[in-house]
Amino acid sequence: MSHLPLNPIRAVERFLVYPSPSTSTGDWSPRWIENEDVWFESADGTKLHGWFVPHPEPKHVILYSHGNNEHVGNQVNQLLRLQSMLDATVFVYDYRGYGKSKGRPTEKGLIADGLAAHDWLLNRTGVTADNMILMGRSLGGGISVAIAAERTAKAVVVHATFPRMVDAASYNYPWLPVKTLMRDRYDSLDRVERYEGPLFQSHRTTDEVVPVELARQLTDRAPSYLKHFFEIPNGRHNEPLPPDYYTALDKFLNRVDRMREFHAPTSVDMEAAPPMLQTN
Repeated sequence: MSHLPLNPIRAVERFLVYPSPSTSTGDWSPRWIENEDVWFESADGTKLHGWFVPHPEPKHVILYSHGNNEHVGNQVNQLLRLQSMLDATVFVYDYRGYGKSKGRPTEKGLIADGLAAHDWLLNRTGVTADNMILMGRSLGGGISVAIAAERTAKAVVVHATFPRMVDAASYNYPWLPVKTLMRDRYDSLDRVERYEGPLFQSHRTTDEVVPVELARQLTDRAPSYLKHFFEIPNGRHNEPLPPDYYTALDKFLNRVDRMREFHAPTSVDMEAAPPMLQTN
């Protein structure tokens, strides 16, 4: 399929928002995980690629949406940690324009790709939407919140993500009129208000791309009856997550499971429901 040339402003936005690494990087034939190559289509017919990594006795099923300078081929370590430390079955996929997936990235297109990946994993595992964890890093956090706003989730887990991409862009490029020109805004602040389930957000205190004070707005705005903001001391935006992150996340997800066994609140019941998890 041919594409019309991008206008100059759109081309700059695409360069800044959607940097994608070459498929010559990464590990596309991992020896340490049993992964199934998956091909599926987005709503507009765009061909997408992902990896399905099953756990023999999963406690959780996770749809993982990666960051904007990543692809499936460099997710091996993360997949290993999620599978081994959380006993999770995981599906990671590439958005259009990333990895082996076709097409050009746009906000509308990437959200459609996330929804298509969600459909694929629902069909493959047989779980319902409210039994699936939506997990995303950076840009992938915005995709995860968008899916949850439309379809709900067992929990939304985001790391190094933003309340609105336009706010993060303004912070990083203060000399550009991004709030006027930017089309792909990823307004997770608006979308998170339509999701009432559990939310676990983590962020480094010295993240140079999304300041921690800005990131915290997402948890503050969320109406979730169970939410936790986990601060990671020091470090940069793209550094690997420390072991205590997975310990804290496992504890949070166990609490989600216990609450679901106790009752499934449709609104905040201060007498019946345990208090919100909230880090100061």
